[in-house]
Amino acid sequence: MDIKDKIIVITGGGSGIGAALARRFKAEGARGIAVADLNEAGLAKVAADTGAIPIRCNVAVEAEIQALVARVEAELGPIDIFCSNAGIARLGDEDVPNEEWQLNWDIHVMAHVYAVRAVAPGMVARGSGYLVHTASAAGLLSHIQSATYSVTKHACVAFAEWVAIKYKHQGIKVSVLAPQAVRTPMTDRPDEAAVAAVDGMIEPAELADCVVATMAKEEFLILPHPGVRDYMLRKTNDVDRWLNSMNKWRQQAGPIRT
Repeated sequence: MDIKDKIIVITGGGSGIGAALARRFKAEGARGIAVADLNEAGLAKVAADTGAIPIRCNVAVEAEIQALVARVEAELGPIDIFCSNAGIARLGDEDVPNEEWQLNWDIHVMAHVYAVRAVAPGMVARGSGYLVHTASAAGLLSHIQSATYSVTKHACVAFAEWVAIKYKHQGIKVSVLAPQAVRTPMTDRPDEAAVAAVDGMIEPAELADCVVATMAKEEFLILPHPGVRDYMLRKTNDVDRWLNSMNKWRQQAGPIRT
């Protein structure tokens, strides 16, 4: 996938990873970019830096994603790349309120479903398109401090896999972005970032470099932290040993502060 001359939508585009992707895609020669977020101040800054169209959008509401897609296609043209990137990071175990579970589910899973519903038919009709789903290394491994995050990020990865299987022969490429700690507003909370940052905190621009390089190869897994692949192999080679190791980490982490 060559970014040059493409029309791109990025949700969660008002800061962090989404903002870095917008800047990098602009540098790669994208023809048009739309950034969507609830953070309107962030959107305005990214738009000023990149020339992107800023669109306020709550990705947990399907009608708003449909409206986002309709507006972009009306103003810029058919969407070539959709980066379903919006996310939240909150600590929580099985005992957090159902509303917290639902919010994680709506943003980390259903928002991706809504995006595919909105853009896949047009991509199929044109015979080409690229979907980038931002998950997390927690979606491949786990997050020992948050059940809500781990479970929904796993579901995000599973949905991306399913979409890749369904649409590969129809010209739609799919990647899932699964970083560990990235220096963004989501990692401002030290206790939440501690475990994810065990292999170092990278900058959003570094992550964007990895995204562009992996999209060029059209590979499914985008792993800005290469060690994640090794962790995956250890997990699959001996799940019980991996669980024991993660349990030790969990005990060292102390009480979850929601």
